[in-house]
Amino acid sequence: MNAREQQGRRPRADVQRNRAALLETAQRHFLRHGVGTSLEAVAKEAGVGPATLYRHFPTREALLAAVLQTRSEEFMVRRAGIEQLDDAAEALERWLRAMEEYLSAFSGLPDPLMAAARAQDPDNPLTIPCDILITATDQYVRAAQRAGRVRASVQGYDLFLAACSVAWIKGTGTEGKSLDRLRALIASGYREQDTKA
Repeated sequence: MNAREQQGRRPRADVQRNRAALLETAQRHFLRHGVGTSLEAVAKEAGVGPATLYRHFPTREALLAAVLQTRSEEFMVRRAGIEQLDDAAEALERWLRAMEEYLSAFSGLPDPLMAAARAQDPDNPLTIPCDILITATDQYVRAAQRAGRVRASVQGYDLFLAACSVAWIKGTGTEGKSLDRLRALIASGYREQDTKA
């Protein structure tokens, strides 16, 4: 291999290494400081300049979407387990709880996700993960509706927003019985049997 070929390969390795360092560092910062953390601090700790960070991730949303992608494997494993359930209402309830936990991974995460879901901007990197969550939620809702367990007017988008709301409240430090009561209120709003006189 000549020197030119080696030089041609070296940037690709550096690019991969820088990207991996940025993702690992960003995840730590999001966990410690929330999604509003300083991107300059992320770049500095990763050992790169801000220009390198923005070449890889032009916006905060792009960095956040990439970090969420690295965390999605465990979430997908949980979904596979939920899909094995025979009770459609229980599957929906477990899906909502799993989504709530996923959405509360970082403080402040529900805000940019709800904004992306509302705007449906194809240029926002968070639109695709939101669409995936909303579509999956809608599938669980439709299955529970076919089983007569969820009101016909309920849509997946509604319960995605409900899960985002609970995740946002969790991010304020609220735990325990208050969250359980909130979940029960949400469930009483979408369950079919609770609307029958």
